[in-house]
This record gives sequence, structure tokens and C-alpha cells, in this order.
Amino acid sequence: MRFRVLGVLSLLSLLMVIGVSYALVTSSSRELTQELQINRVSSLNRFAQLASDTTLDGDFTKLQREMDRYFELYNEGIIIRLQDRTLRSGNLDEDRLDVRNAVASASLNLTDTTLPPLLPFESGSEVISRSFGSANQVLGEAVLEVNQDTARQKLRERWLAVGLGAAGLEAILLLLASRVTGWVLRPIHRLNTAVGELAATGKTSQLPEDGPPELRELSHSFTTMAETVTESIESQRQLIADTSHQLRNPVGALRLRIDLLELELRNSAEKSAVTGVVHELERVETILDGVLKLAAAEHRASEGIASRTIGQALPQAEAVIDPWVVLQEEVERAGPAARRAGCRIILEAPERSVELACNATELAEMVGELLNNAIKYAPGAKITAGVRSLPRKLVIHIADDGPGLSEDERTASLGRFWRSPQHRHLSGNGLGMAIVSRLAGANGGSLRLAQGDPRGLVARLEFPFTGPTDGSAHA
Repeated sequence: MRFRVLGVLSLLSLLMVIGVSYALVTSSSRELTQELQINRVSSLNRFAQLASDTTLDGDFTKLQREMDRYFELYNEGIIIRLQDRTLRSGNLDEDRLDVRNAVASASLNLTDTTLPPLLPFESGSEVISRSFGSANQVLGEAVLEVNQDTARQKLRERWLAVGLGAAGLEAILLLLASRVTGWVLRPIHRLNTAVGELAATGKTSQLPEDGPPELRELSHSFTTMAETVTESIESQRQLIADTSHQLRNPVGALRLRIDLLELELRNSAEKSAVTGVVHELERVETILDGVLKLAAAEHRASEGIASRTIGQALPQAEAVIDPWVVLQEEVERAGPAARRAGCRIILEAPERSVELACNATELAEMVGELLNNAIKYAPGAKITAGVRSLPRKLVIHIADDGPGLSEDERTASLGRFWRSPQHRHLSGNGLGMAIVSRLAGANGGSLRLAQGDPRGLVARLEFPFTGPTDGSAHA
């Protein structure tokens, strides 16, 4: 936008400078032409008067001497044609067309002393003429050559001065246009950045109120609106977290009372009913844990997006880690649960060691959640885990050969509290994939779900590729 506005202002300023320059050079040309014409007409009138006096006294020597002296000074030829002779000075040729025309006009008692406007890069001379004598009789004609080279040189110098002045003026106007454009557009760019930050994170920093009055008012209004939106989002987020946290205490107390009640009961039917209540309490506790984790993950995700949007480092900047080590630890941790479910986890060794800028604890939580999902929803399946480095990204994949999910189910599984209809009988809160997706986004990555080959589900954590380490590949 800055370049478009500058382009328009530059064109307008250039047109203005060209217009002013054209007016100046045209005026200068007219001025020099008029000055030259007045000077030469005065000289022509003087020679006409001398020629008229000469016809009376018959002394042509004085007239010739004056003509020669004029030629020496100005290098301009003169022709004076009398009734019985013609006097010449200089190199003015009578056979030149313009000279013949001038003589013919003067012989008809027509005065031609008009000079065309000077042009800086032309050459040659012009002639002016007039007749002399009495009112009733033409005694002769006087023709004067006008050498315009000196005047043209002055005009060229003025054109050069005007050109330099125009270039300087254009540079000043462009500088002013750049400053004014920056002054006007700077608040707009800040506002655009703030809108993107608010859309991505739900909060933004306060905008400085500068620029034109209208934009200052707009910045103030946007800051007020953004603060209101941020407070509302933070209040909702905090309410969810506080509610989940506060509910744990009464749920825990209720569980304790039910456990004590179960010890007092003797009837098996009553104990069975209490067991159902305990299972529901466990489900509530699981949901509360998931909501707390999701709230923390969404908070981290908003911080990660903010850091990439405004280019600032987070307080807990991610260290560069080896994802293979984290994956190996989580596979070992999930081993007992996998054996109980009849699953077999195959850990694929990477071709080379790689580095990843990621929070190690959050990566462990993401990998652990994906492994637990595979064990839980694909019992007896073969689970494959590994790290792959592609040209522009690093992929941590967890794949199983279980029943898998359809395309619509894979898309829906990234939302909150979604559970597949075929897994309704299993315990869970439907928040696992949403938590993994938010944590991946917080670390600059993403979660991708795909169909296994030939069946099953493949979960991929994709991150921007950092590069190989100096260590050797793990066996």
C-alpha cells in the first residue's frame, strides 16, 4: 500500500514540477526573444535613419563605416539597398530566400521585425527589415541579420538551471511524500498487525495514538475494543479453569464419602449401585482433568501464535531437543499398558539424529496421548512409532493397524468432546486430540490424521525442520 500511495503522489508531484518548469522555460524564452528583438529593432531603425540621411548628403562612407563597425561587434550582416546602389557589411547573402523576402516586403513599405520564439537547440540566424524614406516615397530598404546564438546559450543556461531546480524540487517533494505517507500509513499498518494478533490470540498490545486525528481516534477505539474482547476471552478461559479446579474438591469429597458408604454396605446390590456411582465420578474427574489440560494447552497455543505474529520470544522459549529421546521414553512408559491390551509397539530408528525447537514436556504429553489413544482404541494392534526428517519439516508419527476412523471422523476428532460412535463403550472425555492439536500449534507444528495402509490410523506431528545434529544416528 505504501508503494501504491507513493506512486500516485510521485506522479502528481512530477506533473506539477513539469508544469511549473514548462511555464518557467517558456517565459524565459519569450523574455529573451523580446529583449533581442527590441535591441535589434533599435539597431535597424538607427541604420535606416543613417541611410535616409545619407541619401540627402550623398556621404556613403560614414554609413559604410558604421555598418562595418556593427558587424565587427555583433557578427551580424547588414544590407542597405538604395535607389542607385547597395551597401553591404558581413556575410549576408542577398540570394537567400529569407533575405529576398525581407527586401521584397520592405520595398512594399512593410516592416517585418518579428522574431520567432527562441529554442535552445536550434541554429542559424533570422533577418528583420524595414523601409526608409518619406511618407510618400520609399528611398530604400534596410535588412539586418539577427544572430541568435548568444541568446540561445543564455536560454540553455536557464533551462539547465530550471532542470536542476526541478530535480531538486522533485526530490524534496518525494521526501515529503514519503514522510507524509509513512505518517499516515504507520497507524494503519499497526492496526492491521493488531487485528491479526487479536484474531489469532484474543489479545493485543495497546496501539500508540499517532498519525492524523482520524487515525488516532481509530487506534484509540480499536484499543478499547481489543481490551474489552481480551478481558472477555480471558474471563471465559479463567472461568473454565477455575470451575474445573474448584469442582475437583467437592468431587473428591463426594468420592471419599461414597468410599466410606461402600464400606458400611452389606447388600451386594447396594454395593453394585455404589460402584456405578464411583465410575461416574471417575468419568467426571477425567473430564475435569481434560478440561484443565485443554485450557492450559489453548493458553500455550495463543502464546505461541502471538510470538510468531509479533516476532517476540516467549518467556519460556523452547529449547532445541532431540525428539527421538522423548519418543523413546514415552514408548517405554506406554509399554506396560500396551502389553495389557495385547498391543505391540515397534519403535523405528531414525536415519539420522535431528534437532527440534520444542518444549520437551509438551512434546512428551503429545506423544503420550497419541500412544495411549492407539493402545486404547486399537487393542491387539501393531503400533509403529518413529521420527522422520523431510526436506522442510520433521514428522513424529504414531500409526496403528486397528479399525481406524473415516475421513469425517478424523476431521471431527480434533474438536472438543468428540468421540467415535464405535468407542462409546470405552471411558474417555473426547479431549485428547484437541489437546494434542493445541500443544502442537503452540510449538509451531500441527497434528495431521490420515488413513493407515491398508487400515488403521496414522497420527503425524509435523514441525518445521531444524536440521541434523552433530551426533551419529541412533541405532
